[in-house]
Amino acid sequence: MGGFECATHRRRDGRQLDVLDATQHAVRCAADYRLLAKAGVRTVRDGLRWHLIEREPGVYDWSSFLPMLDAALATGTQVIWDLCHWGVPDGMDIFSEEFPTRFAAFAGTAAGIVLERCGGFDGAFAGLGRWYVPINEISFWSWVGGDVKAFAPHREGMGPELKRQLVRASVAATKAILAVDPGARFVQAEPIINIVPRRSDLRRRRSVAEEVRRHTASQYEAWDMIRGDREPELGGSGEMLDLIGVNYYWNNQWEHNGDRTPPGHAGHRPLHQMLEEIWRRYNRPIVITETGAEAGAAVGWLGYVAAEVRQAQRAGVEILGICIYPVMDYPGWDDERHCPCGLLEVAADWGERRLREDLTAEVRAQSGVMVSSWQDDLTLVGHRGA
Repeated sequence: MGGFECATHRRRDGRQLDVLDATQHAVRCAADYRLLAKAGVRTVRDGLRWHLIEREPGVYDWSSFLPMLDAALATGTQVIWDLCHWGVPDGMDIFSEEFPTRFAAFAGTAAGIVLERCGGFDGAFAGLGRWYVPINEISFWSWVGGDVKAFAPHREGMGPELKRQLVRASVAATKAILAVDPGARFVQAEPIINIVPRRSDLRRRRSVAEEVRRHTASQYEAWDMIRGDREPELGGSGEMLDLIGVNYYWNNQWEHNGDRTPPGHAGHRPLHQMLEEIWRRYNRPIVITETGAEAGAAVGWLGYVAAEVRQAQRAGVEILGICIYPVMDYPGWDDERHCPCGLLEVAADWGERRLREDLTAEVRAQSGVMVSSWQDDLTLVGHRGA
């Protein structure tokens, strides 16, 4: 699969990002989908931009979304739609009671439009677009926006409350979508991490070990809340947790207050072990919703992740696919640096696109190896909650 960077967060300096606009993917999406199809990629992650759609409470303008939806249907591209990739309408107080209510109304209305455009429950395009990530990376947003002020709402010490509020909104949106489309599917995309003590921490081994354990375990909190295992007053239940989305990069493991521990480091935990732990904990299908590396590292990284996925599959873990993310060059969030990543190489003016030959070859090779264990597309996944 391929994921288009669709971040819409408000930066520390107050500027609201719109990466789909900056890369011109919003207006070139049909061509982008066709180009990915040449590499054998027919399922993508893409995003709605809530801040453009609902500029006034309860008033929706779908002109930024419908061309993308129609492009997906016209090209036969299956899309997992991010409904909120860290961006909210202007003036929205994310800690207010209004936030989950308005988000649920937006999500339910969007799902109705998608269902209608797809031709209904049994329409010819029924399997292409009725997949949703309600809120991307609740855990990361809670930290980056609730503890270190880098994203809106730019708070400190409010990460736990922001996480609870985002879970409320995600659950409310899921329920609103199911009321419109009982056959909709959901991917709850969260980063997975692993932290180890440093050698210099040995003098205070017990306290550091507990801090490391607690921090590493926090990666499960959002999923636990959505499933209703903790703080059930937020509305979570087993029905709310459908597919597990795993976001994983080279820097998702590190030493306590120290450096990263990539593959080859003594403190590195193999990805297949992390996937097996998630499978045992939740017993839900897993999708690698984000992974990738820049430039020359991309081919080797995909090979590593694919090998780890095969190892986990051999242990019985149900993993449905790997999403290269971002699948196309994009401007860096903070410095607007042209980040060379993914399958689609883009010209400096964000116009011409072409496939990267080396990574395309690796995608085709890995897909060939894994074709016996992967399903052709996500429409074949068992019923939600099964």
